[in-house]
Amino acid sequence: MEHDILIGAGEIPIRLLGRMANRHGLITGATGTGKSVTLQTLAEGFSRIGTPVFMADIKGDLAGLSQPGMDHPRIRERVEKLGLDDHTFEAAPVVFWDVYGELGHPLRTTISEMGPLLLARLLNLNETQAGVLNIAFRLADEEGLLLLDLKDLRAIVQYVGEHAKELTAIYGNVSAASIGAIQRALLTLEDAGGNYLFGEPAITLDDLIQTDPQGRGVINILAAEKLYHSPRLYATLLLWLLAELFEKLPEVGDAERPKLVFFFDEAHLLFDDAPKALVDTIERVVRLIRSKGVGVYFITQSPLDVPLPILGQLGNRIQHALRAFTPRDQKAVQVAAETFRPKPGLNTAQAITQLGVGEALVSCLDEKGTPLPVERVLIAPPRSRIGPITPEERQRIIQHSPVYGVFEKQIDRESAYEILQQRAENLAAQAKAVLEGKEQSGGLLDGLLGQSGSRRRSDSLAQTLLKSTARAIGSRLGREIVRGVLGAILGKGK
Repeated sequence: MEHDILIGAGEIPIRLLGRMANRHGLITGATGTGKSVTLQTLAEGFSRIGTPVFMADIKGDLAGLSQPGMDHPRIRERVEKLGLDDHTFEAAPVVFWDVYGELGHPLRTTISEMGPLLLARLLNLNETQAGVLNIAFRLADEEGLLLLDLKDLRAIVQYVGEHAKELTAIYGNVSAASIGAIQRALLTLEDAGGNYLFGEPAITLDDLIQTDPQGRGVINILAAEKLYHSPRLYATLLLWLLAELFEKLPEVGDAERPKLVFFFDEAHLLFDDAPKALVDTIERVVRLIRSKGVGVYFITQSPLDVPLPILGQLGNRIQHALRAFTPRDQKAVQVAAETFRPKPGLNTAQAITQLGVGEALVSCLDEKGTPLPVERVLIAPPRSRIGPITPEERQRIIQHSPVYGVFEKQIDRESAYEILQQRAENLAAQAKAVLEGKEQSGGLLDGLLGQSGSRRRSDSLAQTLLKSTARAIGSRLGREIVRGVLGAILGKGK
């Protein structure tokens, strides 16, 4: 019982077992049926058993977790109905995050950490364009170039475009059309807030997996009211965080409680227009991440929003009311009913359409991992405030956060953009010096062969790079100078 979480009660109390909480879950229901309050109750429960939580706050009402609740007749009535003798109002330990740095600590990652697969989805690239993006990442790795922010990615993509002919012979076709499409997509991403998301200092898993001095898990709340207006950015960011947890956390097996619980609100955004390869990747992560001690809980309006292979991985289920006004609604009700283990005497499909606000059908896993029969329950009220907080309250929480001052100032260290720019300037300077008779042509050839840059590129690529050096020079003047010098050296004057 020490690591169990009370969800609510009907004929019997329903508890989510801590050691089964990493078997994932699903919270569904129509708008206004009580999903947010259920989410708040679960987040508090995980925090009390010492499990950190990450969740997105799309409407701004989950911020109330940071403040103690207030007495209210409806809350008092619910407490009495459920017989919650130990119910007290208290705030949960909260850290606010915000990609834009306005309503929380800036949340950033780097281009390299995001990787080409997720970036291709974020940029809405087709298969051919995604292949060119992969070439850019491969080239950056071979050149030892850090990809930290959007200007680094733009620089390496431009570099790939300028050397398309020789790179095509090595890696595959690099077309000008693909390069242009990627650069245009990067401009769109920048307008959507990409400049805020990518950079340093970047968030780490240690920043999310924290407890307070009382041993309660910290609830990380991503302010997503603004981010939600860029749904692809929102979904990709949360998927990246999930992938980071999967990749970097060690195996722990079935612990007494999860190491972290991840709530994915508006889960349909994750799967809308997602290519099959990405859905397969999500399925694999969901299936395997429980062994890392991470529980993933999807929150959405209908179970139809979640692909069936992933739906089958979600062992703990809370279903709020659904309305059956259209054929699709009726199908959603039937699908939801079929996902529960039936209880004799309870018509699950009928009950789903009759649930009141704050009521739900719940089925959790028992000690052996077997779903229990579905129960109709009243959801336990949260101990923290239900609803939004004031700007002054939010600022107090931010300024007393354990990570305050760490992420507030962005750092721009030397990376791909600066290195490629410096190379172009050096080549232009050497070319100009040759024209002025200050260096021998051999020195220029050394520079053109990338003496200050590439360490691992093949000799054949270096030779082909020499033939197209004009495209590697960053300025128009540099291009004109080098074309003239090469013409003289190769006996092909302008």
